Amino acid sequence: MSNLKNIKKNKWVLDFGKSRDKHALQQYTNDALSSLGYTEKPISSEVVQSEVDTNLFVKRSWDIALGPLKQIPMNLFLMYMSGNTISIFPIMMVGMMCLRPIQAFFSLQSTFSKLEHGPSIFQKFMYLFGLFVNMALALYKCSSMGILPQHQSDWLGFMDIPRRVEYSGGGFSYL
Repeated sequence: MSNLKNIKKNKWVLDFGKSRDKHALQQYTNDALSSLGYTEKPISSEVVQSEVDTNLFVKRSWDIALGPLKQIPMNLFLMYMSGNTISIFPIMMVGMMCLRPIQAFFSLQSTFSKLEHGPSIFQKFMYLFGLFVNMALALYKCSSMGILPQHQSDWLGFMDIPRRVEYSGGGFSYL
């Protein structure tokens, strides 16, 4: 009986010596085999593989869908660093900001055809939303640079340039 108590007390200890109580030794080995996470029936690898495949599919489709939205912070930084002057670098940057969303819009089917099971409508909507946000940023940059016509005088030669109503400035006057 003391051997049984000793075995129950030390569950994770194996007794390699000769045990007098064979029933206690058999119960001990059964308890050791049925430890946490152990199951006697085999797990089919097809079920586990299909779960992994669907999880990878969903993750990959969301990576594709959120791609244009991930470009927004870099575009904002480039817009800030290029300034509002009209020179070669800002013009090339604005040109690429305008062309990339248009090219991505026309290659929408080929982008999502890489996925085996078609993407959901919400993922395509998020992809298109990211493209439109990038295009809006490009148009805002064109407007702030002054190359986007906003007044009638920009395309009609006989119209007067609008006069500024207010001027603002800051700092100190050293005069």
